[in-house]
Amino acid sequence: MTVPRDFKEPAGCRSDQVIGRAELVTSAREQLARGGSVLLHGPAGIGKSTVLRALAAEYGHEARTVLRCSPTESESHLPFLALADLLGLVLDEVSGRLPAAQRTALEAALTGRGESTLQRDGLALRLAVLSALRALADAGPVLIVADDAQWLDPASAELLGFAARRLGETPVRMLCAVRTEGEEYDQILRASPPDTLAIRLGPLSRSQLSVLLDRRGYTGLPRSTVRDIHRTSGGNALFALELSRALAENATPPRPGEPLPVPTSLRALVLNRLEMLSEEARRTLLVASAGARPTVALLHAAGRANAEAETAQAAALGLLATEPEGPAVRFAHPMISAALYAEAPARERRAVHAALSTAASDPIERARHLALATSGTDPQVAARLAEAAALARDRGAPSVAAQLCLLAARHTPADGDPSPDALRLRATEDAITAGELDLARDIAREVLSRTSVPAERVRAWIAVIETAGHAMSEVDAIFPQALADAGDDPRLLALVHYQLTWRAVLVKGDFDEAREEVAYAAELAARAGDRYTELMALAFQAQIETLMGHPDAPATIKRALEEPQDPRVACHHNGAGYSRFRWLIMSDQLPEARAAVTGLLREVRRHGWVESEVHFLRGVAETELHSGQCGRALDLARESLRLARDTGIGEVASAVLTSLAEAAGGQVDRALTLAREAVEHAEEDGDQMYVSRALAALGHAELVAGDLPAAVRSLRRVREVEQGLGITDPARGRWHGDLAEALVGTGELAEAQDLIDVARGQALRLNRDSVLGVLDRAEAVLRAARGDREGAVARLTAAQDRLEALGYGLEAARAAFALALLRPEAGPAAYEEAARLFRRCRALPWLRKVEAAAAERSAAALPPPEPAPGGPAGLDGLASMERQVAGLVMEGATNREIAARLFISVKTVEATLTRVYRKLGIRSRVDIVRLAAGRRAP
Repeated sequence: MTVPRDFKEPAGCRSDQVIGRAELVTSAREQLARGGSVLLHGPAGIGKSTVLRALAAEYGHEARTVLRCSPTESESHLPFLALADLLGLVLDEVSGRLPAAQRTALEAALTGRGESTLQRDGLALRLAVLSALRALADAGPVLIVADDAQWLDPASAELLGFAARRLGETPVRMLCAVRTEGEEYDQILRASPPDTLAIRLGPLSRSQLSVLLDRRGYTGLPRSTVRDIHRTSGGNALFALELSRALAENATPPRPGEPLPVPTSLRALVLNRLEMLSEEARRTLLVASAGARPTVALLHAAGRANAEAETAQAAALGLLATEPEGPAVRFAHPMISAALYAEAPARERRAVHAALSTAASDPIERARHLALATSGTDPQVAARLAEAAALARDRGAPSVAAQLCLLAARHTPADGDPSPDALRLRATEDAITAGELDLARDIAREVLSRTSVPAERVRAWIAVIETAGHAMSEVDAIFPQALADAGDDPRLLALVHYQLTWRAVLVKGDFDEAREEVAYAAELAARAGDRYTELMALAFQAQIETLMGHPDAPATIKRALEEPQDPRVACHHNGAGYSRFRWLIMSDQLPEARAAVTGLLREVRRHGWVESEVHFLRGVAETELHSGQCGRALDLARESLRLARDTGIGEVASAVLTSLAEAAGGQVDRALTLAREAVEHAEEDGDQMYVSRALAALGHAELVAGDLPAAVRSLRRVREVEQGLGITDPARGRWHGDLAEALVGTGELAEAQDLIDVARGQALRLNRDSVLGVLDRAEAVLRAARGDREGAVARLTAAQDRLEALGYGLEAARAAFALALLRPEAGPAAYEEAARLFRRCRALPWLRKVEAAAAERSAAALPPPEPAPGGPAGLDGLASMERQVAGLVMEGATNREIAARLFISVKTVEATLTRVYRKLGIRSRVDIVRLAAGRRAP
């Protein structure tokens, strides 16, 4: 049909709202913008129609005529039906321009009057379609949009293909979507123009799927459920939405370890070939669907004697993927397995699990199958499940351990030991370790609604608090209840006061109070004999004292590392190992810090401790960033951010670090976006510590982007927040040099000097050598702005040498860049040295700045005018900065070059020149040059 020019798609079809397809949409846009055609292909439900509608809405406005069809399978046998959809409403517009024979043939095909066939009217029909499209294109561009093109009737497909191959430069574009299981879209390509770009849509990632579900209203799903939906759907958007709908409509959630409920709509879609299987083959596939890693050997052990023949039959029907190597039995799509399991009666599923509980070789799998084969409570089954959970924990699979503990709780009698709620709390702790915070919070709240045992209630309160992360203001009301439940038990009180330490840091921003709370928690834990909590409290105390610049920090770290140690603390992200790493990196011991945090990361990955993995990934990235390994730092930071977003753990912290890494080795625009998001979220959470970190990242990105006034605003706020928090160690945020340089650039020289003096005193007290090197660089910039060029060069040279010796490659390269800007007489060689250092660091944003400065210097170089005898005496009445700016103008420098040379902003140069003009009674730069040449300005 024809769509008028004012046609509008629903807002939800805009291409900027299509999830997870940015690169594909960009490729399609570029192809359509060139006047080409696009064929989208992929399996059913993958999102082809969504992308097609979005692109059609975007490019439909550029076409005078939009022709649409959306054929269906049930109508695909009707000849010319798709052609009638496309051209039926424009027949009157074009028929008068067709030769009589073509017009007659086309009208007969489109209206059904007469007996037009391709055999009888083949040439006339083919030419008629070509002529009709050319006639429409004469009046303006034409866009043909065909969804579900696999159902085009053969006659329409043949006619479109004939026309498409002969349109040439005629402004007719085709935008089609076709369902394919592999790469079999050749038939549709034959109906498309020769230059058509074929784009295959693949599955969505877990994070992309999570965004999709949120937008469609499924916002309350725990992350563990989103993970299960992604695994079962295989990243297919339609399957995922249908599974989410079934979950929302199902009053009883699936038991731990059970597959998701599959709605009948999906069962029919994926199991239509199941009817062709024998009953015995269907039962064999059911056993395979219930197994975690099914093999032919496992099927044999579970009683399926003819497994080879039955799986071969299923593979021939496309239900199983063929495996030329290896014994694995793999379904062609995870949804087939889920639908097959959902279709089976409950009694048959229990029988399958009973068979697998003895056939499986892995003890964890045997225990899981035993639980799913058993109804009601059974102490022996519960004990087997608890043992399996401990084994999963040791193997580094805390998510599996959590599910097994929940199954154990379900099969434990009310008077069992451990109790069902104790097992649920153990599941909560495993879920937190695995990063499944939503699941942990739900279990803890369920325990609180059941139990009156003080120890269980306090553990449940602690779990709720821990799942809040840095948004502790949201759980502020919990603390009085937790203290009341703890009573006078020192073990329980130690747990609560440890969390109150976090509240003091994150919500109140009071490090003195935090230090008192955590010291009291350590004392209570020692009194109760709880070595784990004592060590955790001592490690946290060491971190707080390090941030405060407190002299007791080294002694506290030593106490936290004393024997006996608890292995759970050694690799915890708030344990003594991480406290030692923070001390090393703040003390400029970069090789030792790298070794420490890399070892921690290796261990937590072995144990599957996701929350600690997020922290340690950031630690490795931070170390590489300080070392000037910007490319590796960026890769690690991005990995940390992806993991943080997938789990909901430490998203603000990971965004902050990734912003710094982007500003160093990636894209400055991306750095600004991440930093602004981090500031917004930290402020929403009421987390003052990360408000300061996010603002520091934002100020740094603004400095790299050249927006000095914005950098000053952001970094001044950092200073205010840290003063309020009581943070005195300049190595904590390392923002002082950035603020000082930005202040110089905006003309705030006195404030810059005060800042440098205060920060230097703190750095000297704490032996922060790298901070001193950066402050030296900032002071050199300040000296240059005050006219002490010789002193600035000497200070910069020393700063570069100092930072190089400490291993801070990027900071040393920045000093070399400052030297190049300050020494124009050195020529291109100075810029080449700075570029070499930035290239070694893979500091791409800084490298671009060097290249731009060098190019501008070369382009703007003018032969210096001959100075008047005795020099420009008229400049004697100007201030120091004004004389320097005027002098550089006399040399022929541009405003931007003057800003770079003097480390000030272009706006400051302009304001300074305005004052110069006023004081000298002149009106332009030309007049300053005339003064230099000894001529009187008119």
